[in-house]
Order: sequence, then C-alpha cells, then structure tokens
Amino acid sequence: MPPRRVLWLLTALTPLLSAAAATPTPPAPPTAFDVSRPEISAFITQAAAHTGLASSEIEALLSQAQSQPAILEAMSRPAERVLPWWQYRARFLEAQRIKAGVQFWEQHRELLTRVERERGVPAEYLVAIVGIETSYGRVMGRYRVLDALATLGFDYPPRGEYFRKELEQFLLMAREEQLDPLVVRGSYAGAMGAPQFMPSSYRRYAVDEDQQGRRDLWTDWSDVLASVANYFVENGWQTGEPVLADSTVDHDGDDPLGFQLTLGETLGSIRARGYAVQSPLPDSAPAMLVPAEQEQSMSWRVGFTNFFVITRYNRSPRYAMAVHDLAQALRAQVHRTEDPI
Repeated sequence: MPPRRVLWLLTALTPLLSAAAATPTPPAPPTAFDVSRPEISAFITQAAAHTGLASSEIEALLSQAQSQPAILEAMSRPAERVLPWWQYRARFLEAQRIKAGVQFWEQHRELLTRVERERGVPAEYLVAIVGIETSYGRVMGRYRVLDALATLGFDYPPRGEYFRKELEQFLLMAREEQLDPLVVRGSYAGAMGAPQFMPSSYRRYAVDEDQQGRRDLWTDWSDVLASVANYFVENGWQTGEPVLADSTVDHDGDDPLGFQLTLGETLGSIRARGYAVQSPLPDSAPAMLVPAEQEQSMSWRVGFTNFFVITRYNRSPRYAMAVHDLAQALRAQVHRTEDPI
C-alpha cells in the first residue's frame, strides 16, 4: 500500500480509535452470591450469633442478593477524594441546588424552626445536609441496600470488614423498623433515606420525632430533620459556635499532603504560625487547618469543633466545607426574601 494511502487511513481512523478508547467499558452484569463461599458461610454463622436471627433466614436473604460490579466501580472514584476543592464546591453550590433549598426551607419552615430550637442545630445546616446528600429527598439511591452491603462486604477487600458489620446492622434495622430487606433501596454504599444514614447510624441516631411508632427517613420530614440534628448533637455539636473561617497567610502555607482530620491545634497556635483568622472564638478553641484548593492556587481555611462534627457524617474535609458553604448560601437567600422592600 502506498505511504500516502497508509497516512490517509491513519488520519481517518484516529478519531474513531480515540472515541473508542474514551468510551468506558460498561460494568459486568450482577451475579448471584454463592452462599457456600467460606467467607460468606462464616459471616452467616457470625451474624446469627450477633443478631439472634436464624442462620437459615440470613442464608436465604443472601442467596437472593447480587454482587454489583457497578457498585465496585463507583466505590473506586468518590468525588470527595478525586475532585479538587474548587471543582467539588462548584458541584454542590450551583444555582439550582440553592434555589431548591430555599423552596424546601419555605415548605418546612415551621418544622425547621422547631427542630433548631429543640436541638440547637441551625436550620441551614439541616437543609444543607439533605440538599447535598439527596437533593432534598429527590435522589435517594437506586441500589438494593442488601446488594450494596453484600457486594462491598464480600467483594471489596479494602473495607470488607466495615461493610459486613453494616450488613449485620441492616438485618437488625430491617427487623426493628419492619422493613423488607429485599426491597429497601439506597446508595451504592448502602446509605438510606433523605439523610443517607448507614444502617448503624440509622439504628443509633434516627428518631421518631412525630411519635408515629416508626423512624421513617424516607418520607417523614420531621423524623429526617430531627435525626440529622440528633446525629450532630450526639457527635458533639456546640450550639452557637461557628463551623469554619477563612484565613490568609504571609508565607507559602502548609503542605496539603500533611493534612490530618483532627482538632490537633488551637486557633491561637494557627495564628502564631502566620495565619490571619477572624473568629469570635478564643485562642484556646480547638481548630484545624483545612486545605481548600483553588484553580490557580492553594488557600487555607480553619475548621472548629462543629466542622469536625460535620466530618463525622462524612469523613471528608471537602464534604464538610461544601455543607458549610451551601448552608451559608441558603441562609443568605432565605433572609434576603424575608427582608422588607
């Protein structure tokens, strides 16, 4: 074949080859679990001992569960670990989410006021949590929770132990809340309802706010909002204290790779290292420096006790910053509509 002809073919095929390479391979189809696998058989025995459920009942449920390759793929690329802060923030601080949050606040104003008064967590943070987690209850997950927890418990070794414990908790939760474990749906990680509680969190923090005899985190907004507030309070929320403050620094700043999600410093020690921070808290207040990557530079913020509490909900500083920033944006918009013209 003449060289010119070869060059023409390569030129013509390059876009097609590039498109093919860019097209992701779809995940393999779900497959049923083999309950005779040693690790699954061991789980059944252990879960029966821990929960009081019959081994035969647990085995019957797991034999109907399916391993979902799509869940394993999603688990490998969570946005809060992949995206830099400026991109992560833009995902959650977009106009439509803020507008929907203001509408949600107006719809549930009386309930939010009551929960804030009774539990001490500002309404804007309650709204921001359900706004980020499920777009105010609109997107609560499409996977069966049984499938998600079994897939991650048995086919995801890095965190298998954690998800097997959550699977045990889910079996107990389903019995306590009178839910069909074959029907309940949630996120790819097994989180459920409008606030996306994992089973252990559901059992520990969910409350029956309206005294209806059941803790419903899917359709009962009084239970949902009170449960989020209870989660914060039980993890140490300090009523009336700030969450986060911006800072400026007179040098290059700390190494973001050295960041640790702990309250290992004080506001005073951070200031002593050249960071200027405006805050009503005393210098003795526990604090942490939080990296906030911008598109062209690095910036630093200072998180306080309530910031750390939000990271108990999701162990990501980017997540906690997004909750705070969305909360402040919602509060500003709601108060703007309240101001007389």
